Amino acid sequence: MQARAEITAKYARAYLRASKAEKSQLLNEIEAVTGWTRDNARRRLRAAAKPRAARPGKRKRARKYSYDALKVLQRVWAISGGSCGKYLVVAMEPLLDALERHGELVHGKERYSPAVRAELLAMSPATIDRYLRPARERDPLRGLSSTKPSPLLRSSITIRRAGDEVEDEPGFFEVDTVAHCGPTLKGEFCRTVNLTDMRLGWVHTRSMRNNAAVHVLAVMNSAIEAIPFAVTGLDFDNGGEFINHDLVNWAADRHIFFTRGRPYRKNDQATIESKNGHLVRAYAFHWRYDTPEALRLLNQLWPLVNDRFNYFLPTKKPIGWSTDRSGRRRRDYDDPRIPFNRLLAAGVLSPAQEAELRAYRDSLNPAELARRIQTIQDRLVAIAREPTLKLAASLQQPLPDTARGVKLRRAS
Repeated sequence: MQARAEITAKYARAYLRASKAEKSQLLNEIEAVTGWTRDNARRRLRAAAKPRAARPGKRKRARKYSYDALKVLQRVWAISGGSCGKYLVVAMEPLLDALERHGELVHGKERYSPAVRAELLAMSPATIDRYLRPARERDPLRGLSSTKPSPLLRSSITIRRAGDEVEDEPGFFEVDTVAHCGPTLKGEFCRTVNLTDMRLGWVHTRSMRNNAAVHVLAVMNSAIEAIPFAVTGLDFDNGGEFINHDLVNWAADRHIFFTRGRPYRKNDQATIESKNGHLVRAYAFHWRYDTPEALRLLNQLWPLVNDRFNYFLPTKKPIGWSTDRSGRRRRDYDDPRIPFNRLLAAGVLSPAQEAELRAYRDSLNPAELARRIQTIQDRLVAIAREPTLKLAASLQQPLPDTARGVKLRRAS
């Protein structure tokens, strides 16, 4: 049909200017090529020769919320660290309260007002995502896996599978390391250990020089001290940095039980694998960090990121299984909630602990957290970008020449 339309368009103008004999000859040619009847060919030639009326442009959808609300939404979204609509709609009211409390949002200044606040609280997740689409960023770089299976003690540690349920009380953590190796695993580079509670979504993150047992134990001790509730269990992959006598003895002394996932089954640690992406990689990018200065900056970054995740950003947790309309098994999740609110609802804190954590939460300024995170990220990229690109070029694996390890997506 496309070829027939092209032929019709080609002969349409000539047909109108042709004499009767020439028109007959043109119709004969078109009939032979297209297979149309003579009347159909004549009708199509006349239609193609008529000037087409300008098609009215597609009417844009009317904006439901004001331009002021859009600009404040973009600011709150940036302060939250780029949360998606489903999470930002839950975190919106706590974030606005905190920003008002610390004087970052003042009624009557910088487009903020009670009406704008009401608009922000009324937005749906889909509306938030649609309004923020032009501002979203995408990281084009990818990391490498540094997990090396350890046969030591493997058979003596219980296997935990993806479908196994965890305890109802908080304290069971999935743990994994992320290698800041850039384009190659050769040499020594920083690694970040990430712990995520399965029930609360509470996170603790810290970087170390390498995977030596002394550094892993130091990270674990810092986690025990920093996490405001008891750590009762740890679930690892099969990496040798975790499956060893030093860590097993450390856990036994503290009555912390061990489990591990099956080899090559990342879904057994789906929660921590997700956090590796939207916490460690999202905030530390994919550059290579192999200097003491980079390690120091990483450990300045993570307390700020942990406070943002634990006190202001909601998460959702699996609550069971069901079947869809086709009879396939489907994972069910609860409504997104902030980890701190989940911790309060769990009832594991004493009144004194609860009051202390509430006061600490109220002392946090989300905008100041965002500014400090941005400053540290800029310094990290400044010391790691050029060495990483040079290393990639020497390995014939060129990376995108980006400013911060991320690439802005153009607005459509």
